[in-house]
Amino acid sequence: MDIQTVGIIGAGTMGNGIAQACAASGIRVVMVDIAQAAVDKGLATISGSLDRLIKKDKLSEAQKADALALIQGSTNYEDLKSAQLVIEAATENHELKLKILKQVEALLPPDVIIASNTSSISITKLAAATSRPDRFIGMHFFNPVPMMALVELIRGYLTSDATHDAVKALSVKLGKSPITVKNAPGFVVNRILVPMINEAFFVLAEGLATPEDIDAGMKLGCNQPIGPLALADMIGLDVCLAVMQVYLEEFGDSKYRPCPLLAEMVAAGQLGRKTGRGVYQY
Repeated sequence: MDIQTVGIIGAGTMGNGIAQACAASGIRVVMVDIAQAAVDKGLATISGSLDRLIKKDKLSEAQKADALALIQGSTNYEDLKSAQLVIEAATENHELKLKILKQVEALLPPDVIIASNTSSISITKLAAATSRPDRFIGMHFFNPVPMMALVELIRGYLTSDATHDAVKALSVKLGKSPITVKNAPGFVVNRILVPMINEAFFVLAEGLATPEDIDAGMKLGCNQPIGPLALADMIGLDVCLAVMQVYLEEFGDSKYRPCPLLAEMVAAGQLGRKTGRGVYQY
């Protein structure tokens, strides 16, 4: 399948990032959200991101205009009918994703591929909520999408080779480096990464070192570009907590128990960069 138009459900951080990556590669995009204000904010974010690339001499004004012209913002799921691939990029909530997928799937032609940008939820379970599990796949992009090369392609139990190959070809066209992963909680990267972040919160809670020293230790000792606590603030502490809760439920192993400090900070509304305060203040 030659994917020329990509539908994206969700105009937030991941949705607008995926939209930018597609449009910058000459792929037409239909970006849908429930409120016009969310769509407008997503489009403004893309415009601002492209402006930063212009300032770095990585993009011209003409290329920005061409990219923006390829993106259609909408609040109507009906507009997704023109896409060959629809990527669900809603909040990491199982019930919400199921609701969206059932609504959208009923509108789409039967040959349209559906992908979910979930970072932890079972692709097989999501696919089972549709009538096209063979044309359903996980497409886990990493934040910030325009800059990060990795895309995890997660095959559900019934994902077909044709679906996998079409989405892999698109990923390469977007300039990404896809890896293929079997369906399991957290897949590969987050299965390793989020428990590490959770352990950093245990270290912090035990008072072994300051946040700054914990992050400096991991940056200098493990050659990581950003420390785990600063990364948690970037991801969102609520997202980190939700992922750990999924692991605990799915694996039934106490090693995935969320750190109480992480849960307490989320309960207090200190979610990281998006709220202005998490481990650090912004």
